[in-house]
Amino acid sequence: MAGREELSTSFGAQAGAYESGRPDYPPAAVAWLLEPVAGNGPPDVVDVGAGTGKLARVAVAIGAHVTAVDPDDAMLEALRSAVPGVPTHVGTAENLPLDDASRDAVILGQAWHWVDPVVGSREIARVLRPGGVLGLIWNIRDERTPWVRRLTEIMRASRAETALADGDPTVGEPFGPLAQRQWSWVRRMTRTRLLDMARSRSYVITAPDAERTRIERGLQDLLDEVGAVGDATVELPYLTRAYRALRP
Repeated sequence: MAGREELSTSFGAQAGAYESGRPDYPPAAVAWLLEPVAGNGPPDVVDVGAGTGKLARVAVAIGAHVTAVDPDDAMLEALRSAVPGVPTHVGTAENLPLDDASRDAVILGQAWHWVDPVVGSREIARVLRPGGVLGLIWNIRDERTPWVRRLTEIMRASRAETALADGDPTVGEPFGPLAQRQWSWVRRMTRTRLLDMARSRSYVITAPDAERTRIERGLQDLLDEVGAVGDATVELPYLTRAYRALRP
């Protein structure tokens, strides 16, 4: 089984599927993350673990100045195409190539579960100005819908889903308790996008051929059952969970 480092840097091999299959973030949730630093002009924001820019593009759209950081340059290449003009850097939450006290917010979408919370919190606090925000956000499929629960059983729970099932995320000093909000929404998806979503997951990317074949067959059968055939769409329900803490 692939280790944490291999899993966390596996996404570039499926950057196209990631861009197609993964959902964007609700603008209201991103605005809530940045709310404490949004009152004095456009905030300077770092999107860490930025991937193809799913979170960065929403932050830009609501008026933030965004810098993107990711350990995989293949993902950053996709981001540069999707969100032109956003500065990009190869790096991690534990090692940010940014100056001290230079940003208003550091946000991570689908990424904090890859981070050492003690080292990452200390490094993020270094680049934040006093009063700056650490924001964490995840889109999680709502498995109260039976076919969605079966979808997860076929392709297995992700590292993020497993981590959040165990409780809310933890952050280290100097950050205090996390405030939390949740949003419920639906994404209409075609068969192609649903398959891309599955193929972009780190477990599937790094799985042996036989396991990927098992997953693919199971997904094809399930999508036939729920009517995701050709250009037809089905509703995939999501919960977006967002957390924020302020730097003293």
